[in-house]
Amino acid sequence: MAEKTIKLNNVRISFPVLFEAKEFEAGGKKQFSASFIVPKDHPSVAEIKKALAEAATEKWADKGAKLLESLFRDDRLFLHDGDRKDYDGYAGNYFIRANNNSRPLVLDRNKTPLTAQDGKIYSGCFVNAVINIWVQDNKWGKRINANLRGVQFNADGEAFSGGAPADASDFESLEAAAPAADLESLGF
Repeated sequence: MAEKTIKLNNVRISFPVLFEAKEFEAGGKKQFSASFIVPKDHPSVAEIKKALAEAATEKWADKGAKLLESLFRDDRLFLHDGDRKDYDGYAGNYFIRANNNSRPLVLDRNKTPLTAQDGKIYSGCFVNAVINIWVQDNKWGKRINANLRGVQFNADGEAFSGGAPADASDFESLEAAAPAADLESLGF
């Protein structure tokens, strides 16, 4: 099967590893990755399910539909039921797990490249993402996986586990403030 590209618009990101590849198991290969929280009624869900069915049928012919049911039940697809995870924001939603050995494209709303130092992409913000799906059928088993190609910041959201950086509005201007107190006068 040729890889199929799917664009996810306005979904929440969690566990973003976008700027520096990480090793998830000791001795494992370093990868870039992210999870995308997708409401069950999101417009892309129908496209994803159709692509999964087509991939399974193309790869496994008349066994595809039955195998697809088994892969979803055994959590061996890139599309997962969020009710199976005890993470902020997952309940009642699907989530998509995607990774890549190569660094994905990471952009701001205006398509300018982002870096880790920008602090713009964090767990809980809303993004657009581009993934490719592909079928695995080898000595490690049967699966349908997603390859992470790119992420674009869309909007701020409520951060998961304090993942958002501070904003300038979180601070007061100190331009006209009095100088700090002398520590000796405070008893230190």
